[in-house]
Amino acid sequence: MSEKQMRGQYTQEFKLEAVRLVKAGQSVGMTAKVLGIPKASLSNWVRSSERGQLGGAGDRPVTPEQMELARLRAELARVKMERDIGKKSGGVLCAGCSAKYAWIRTMKDSWPVSLSCEVLGVSVSGYFDHQRGQRRRGPSQPGSGRLSDEALLAHMRASHAEVRQEYGWPRMTKELCARGHRVGKERVRRLMQQHGIRARGRRKFVVTTDSKHKLPIAPDLLQRDFAADAPNLKWTSDITYIATDEGWLYLGAFIDLHSRMVVGWSMRPHMRASLVTDALRMAWFRRRPPPGLIVHTDRGSQYCGEAFQTALTGYAMRSSMSRKGDCWDNAPTERLWGRLKVGRLHGRRFATRRQAMDEVIDWLAFYNHRRLHSTLGYVSPRQYEERWVAALLNKAA
Repeated sequence: MSEKQMRGQYTQEFKLEAVRLVKAGQSVGMTAKVLGIPKASLSNWVRSSERGQLGGAGDRPVTPEQMELARLRAELARVKMERDIGKKSGGVLCAGCSAKYAWIRTMKDSWPVSLSCEVLGVSVSGYFDHQRGQRRRGPSQPGSGRLSDEALLAHMRASHAEVRQEYGWPRMTKELCARGHRVGKERVRRLMQQHGIRARGRRKFVVTTDSKHKLPIAPDLLQRDFAADAPNLKWTSDITYIATDEGWLYLGAFIDLHSRMVVGWSMRPHMRASLVTDALRMAWFRRRPPPGLIVHTDRGSQYCGEAFQTALTGYAMRSSMSRKGDCWDNAPTERLWGRLKVGRLHGRRFATRRQAMDEVIDWLAFYNHRRLHSTLGYVSPRQYEERWVAALLNKAA
């Protein structure tokens, strides 16, 4: 397949979704990084969208009424950000300036520093003066790097808000250490318990698969061997569903077992074969795996059908399927759904499918780039792959 053909196979939905993320306020660079596409391509799509040449219902010439609507949406987004900062800063609102500055520093990648300072009632110049002073003074106790309980609690609350309450004390300890704070697990456990900082509770979710069909079944090539020595050797896939007031939203995704990274996904109001073929196409464009990659799935009709199997053959991939009714044969993807639903979706009500899609995309970006994964030694999938590449280059040198 030529490079020109490969460029031409980004789906229209994929392009529109990428442009929508940029128009919603996410930078072109971050969006391109999350979706695994060239920054220049995304910039071209954005320009085409502005000229009304990208296609789709949302790409007609912009009217003055639409411009005013966009302005109001931007203002609403700012109000929502201010509300979120107020909610997620928790007890920091009543703390001293040092604790507020620590919280702002921890959350500066999530919200603008100026906006956080405004909501918490501190000056921007005071924040930066404090940061310069911290760099000159070094740790609060020279040579030890130990934070006071008040300062550590501010960092813990900030981290807890940033990861949307997903971490218990073991991951919180790893998170704080990764941020350069010397702290023991018992101290973290004690402070979290004393101040009511806890991870969301676990909940069982039922996953259904339509395997009552007479379509051909592929053999199980994995045999529950979920280890992979390099990227793009073994992928797994599954489908889950999310309730909204508009009806069900279905999510299909592909995971690389080497780093547990979600390499492709698709969301639809239906469970037809296009749900998984589009997710596979996204994964292929992002990774360009060599021939022979194993794609392990359940026996659902979407995976056994001609459309998906033809796509696998076209990409020179090998199909592998779990035993009937055995979810443990596809355990990594089942665990992914559990993390998503417990960590982000449980207890949430979505008025529209669009709201649910936004939340899922936000979580997938967090999962790939930030969430500490116990199987990977408490680093994120992105960090794990970067370390693997670095080790490979050092070995070659």
